Amino acid sequence: MSEITAPESQSTGAVGWLDRFFLISERQSTLSREIRGGLATFFTMAYIVVLNPLILGGVKDADGQYLGDGSTPNYALIAAATALTAGLLTILMGFVGKVPFALAAGLGLNAFVAFGVASQMSWEDAMGLIVLEGIVITILVLTGFRTAVFHAIPSQLKTAISVGIGLFIALIGFVDSGFVRKAAGTPLELGIGGALTSWPIFVFVIGLLLTALLVARKVKGAILIGIVGTTILAIIVEAIAKVGPSAGGKNPLGWSLVVPKMPEKIVDLPDLSLIGQFSLFGSFSKISVVLAVLFVFTLLITDFFDTMGTVVGVGAQAGLVAEDGTLPRTREILLVDSIAAAAGGAASTSSNTTYIESAAGVGEGARTGFASVVTGILFLLAVFLSPLVNVVPYEAAAPALVVVGFLMMTAIKAIDFNDYEIAIPAFLTIVLMPFTYSISNGIGAGFITYVLIKAIKGKSSEVHPLMWIVAALFVVYFALGPVKILLGLG
Repeated sequence: MSEITAPESQSTGAVGWLDRFFLISERQSTLSREIRGGLATFFTMAYIVVLNPLILGGVKDADGQYLGDGSTPNYALIAAATALTAGLLTILMGFVGKVPFALAAGLGLNAFVAFGVASQMSWEDAMGLIVLEGIVITILVLTGFRTAVFHAIPSQLKTAISVGIGLFIALIGFVDSGFVRKAAGTPLELGIGGALTSWPIFVFVIGLLLTALLVARKVKGAILIGIVGTTILAIIVEAIAKVGPSAGGKNPLGWSLVVPKMPEKIVDLPDLSLIGQFSLFGSFSKISVVLAVLFVFTLLITDFFDTMGTVVGVGAQAGLVAEDGTLPRTREILLVDSIAAAAGGAASTSSNTTYIESAAGVGEGARTGFASVVTGILFLLAVFLSPLVNVVPYEAAAPALVVVGFLMMTAIKAIDFNDYEIAIPAFLTIVLMPFTYSISNGIGAGFITYVLIKAIKGKSSEVHPLMWIVAALFVVYFALGPVKILLGLG
């Protein structure tokens, strides 16, 4: 498809409408870049269609039932619902937010719901809590509170959030590929026993070198070419070496999740009966009101600031964040994300949120919501083409995350490390994201430290009032464990 280079006023027809509506030329992008970016984002985060069912589908609730009911896992139902909600919400973000951000079931949140919430109530009750959390966070957006908090954060802390997310997604890429693993004597180690000894790791290394080389040479479509090329290599390696799956660690030399081979069938009709299986207030009759509120608060605070960090980080990488740290259409972006939380609960796929993997599309050149529309359409197709989604292994998508992590980390030069009042909070924000495997933990540590340092140095007036409120909320967030123990809930 030809590039759009004409000014907005010269655009005509359907292509001209797309250009004007999505601000493609205004943001110095092109239609082909947006399409490439949408494809890159999809292939980088398509794993959620496979991974979300594995996390949610393999856990029994307090009644001994799997999600979707029954005594056996219902992976196909969860996969179809996961792809459908991701597709619809990502398209909504494209049209309303007009930014290249994709949404899907949140990692971390789904694990918390599966292992921390559903174990104490039915799956329907657990999903009802997610809907409640989504409603509360939507109200916070409509009242302006969530947007006001977004604008109250100092610009250099926002930069630190972006850099921290870069390191975080790079670590995700290294871990998901098996290049970095847990070890017996140390927290992490290189490969298996300190050596790169498996074919999947070989595929990842080749993919990383290929993608890095393409990016360094500024090749158009570098990240997408890297993903597709590495996937082809993975398929060839599997066909020859017969590596097989890791099988939950039983075969450490195997592929971590998806075995790269052409599927036996391409099209499969989905079962969407899982949608709507939630009970809004059922949990309050199963557990104490206090514990139910604590669950909702934990979901809310994690969703609230994970999204804020992602929006800042990916928005900065796309060049959409102004010098004062503001982002265009912030209220619309946060509104769609908040609606996504409730929609994820209603669809029984866990809270949906904006994905840091959107940075892959941005790294490919995406700057507008049209890329999100492309990603969303691919997710909708994945409802019917789920066998094809399973072709791309982690090891082929992970190199894109590492390279994008590097691109996001380049923003660190905007932080004044000679000013310890901002440098220390920025440092903690950056390092605690990958070290604790949580965006929210990094943001919380940075916010609390920033407020304390300003207060101790007698500069409380320089701290925005909302920063005090948010810092206090994070103190509560970090103290939830001891609070539960004191209340006899832990």
